[in-house]
Amino acid sequence: MAEKIFGIHAVQSVLARSPERIQELYVQSGRADKRLQEVLDLAKSAKVHVVQRARPELDGMVEGRHQGVIALVEAAPQFQEKDLLDLVAAAGSAALVLVLDGVTDPHNLGACLRSADAAGVTVVIAPRDNSVGLSATVLKVACGAAEVVPFVQVTNLARSLQQLQQAGVWVVGMAGEAEMSLYEHDLSGPRALVLGAEGSGMRRLTRENCDYLAKLPMAGSVSSLNVSVATGICLFEAVRQRQKGGIG
Repeated sequence: MAEKIFGIHAVQSVLARSPERIQELYVQSGRADKRLQEVLDLAKSAKVHVVQRARPELDGMVEGRHQGVIALVEAAPQFQEKDLLDLVAAAGSAALVLVLDGVTDPHNLGACLRSADAAGVTVVIAPRDNSVGLSATVLKVACGAAEVVPFVQVTNLARSLQQLQQAGVWVVGMAGEAEMSLYEHDLSGPRALVLGAEGSGMRRLTRENCDYLAKLPMAGSVSSLNVSVATGICLFEAVRQRQKGGIG
């Protein structure tokens, strides 16, 4: 099964990481600039077949801003719910899980996946219902992160959190009403960070299956952050603590 990846950064990432998956690369004919040339140079080095197409033809191939570049690629391996505990077990004490409860905006999910890749997240979990999957827009916004970060959609999120707990992972839910700041909690061991959609936050059952709640201190007038922004802050606090060996 093939899928389309589009946009300069997203296509460059696939060319750099797994060019063998690209079946065909479509580029806008008549366009000559440095950014496109970088893509063409990567394609030439990887011996990827390039097809010139007029701008209107590319416009009709995808929905979204393709920036003159579309790659037809073999779909990345899809992780299933049954793979979740194996991924966590393989990471051992370094396991860092990101749980997104009710994130429906593909731009937010793509941005979260980029942060997850940068922070070395073990796996990203989301429910099948009321949640966006790996759409073409997500793949573009993720800029290649969706190709390398395991993403698992589960049928019953509360049950999956319980399974993580049984596997030795402490589950931390982010909630504005929590008494303690995230910076006061130890994130140096196996942890799952749970973030809900902006505004509504985590669902009740999700919240009830967290080991404890934490918050990000908010000094301004806004009551919450965009979920992708909050995700980046939370993940890199975990990274900071793990590098220092504790809260410190």
